[in-house]
Amino acid sequence: MFIKIKELELRKIVFDENIPPGIIDLGEDIEQKTPVTVSGRAELIREHRGSHEVVEDIRLVGKFATQVKVRCARCLEPVGESVAEDFDLLYRPMGVDAMSDESAISLADTEIGYYQGEGLLLEDVLKEQLLLALPVKQICSAECKGLCPHCGVNLNVESCDCVQIVSDPRWAALEDIRKKLER
Repeated sequence: MFIKIKELELRKIVFDENIPPGIIDLGEDIEQKTPVTVSGRAELIREHRGSHEVVEDIRLVGKFATQVKVRCARCLEPVGESVAEDFDLLYRPMGVDAMSDESAISLADTEIGYYQGEGLLLEDVLKEQLLLALPVKQICSAECKGLCPHCGVNLNVESCDCVQIVSDPRWAALEDIRKKLER
């Protein structure tokens, strides 16, 4: 769904969309399993900068939900994840805040996104929000043993016959402490 500035100048846009899997490119490591349900509104906010300059920002307020599959960070098996978030976002025209020299930005400036052209694509906003809502590393369970670093066998399914590496003698003191703590 393309949100046009010209349409926002006339009225707020209320949206209630179901975006099927495959429309939003989440990368090769994330698979969307159910449609993204998104509802909310878009409105135009005019910021007056002096007597002659007006900046037209797009404010998006709403919520989304979907289910995705990601890979476990330890064993690489697929893990289902439900994602649901609320959002309240502000997008400003690209280049409006450009400064000729180096300057510091405020915390509020980090909360602003930018758009180019005649508007904003809702799918691009959802892609960003979906990726931000997912955990950095997902694991299938706290007990996940992961993959063998030598042969690549999934240690949750089978054990391997790899020779255990002899530890460095410089770590012997720490190994003794670990053994004492395990008792």
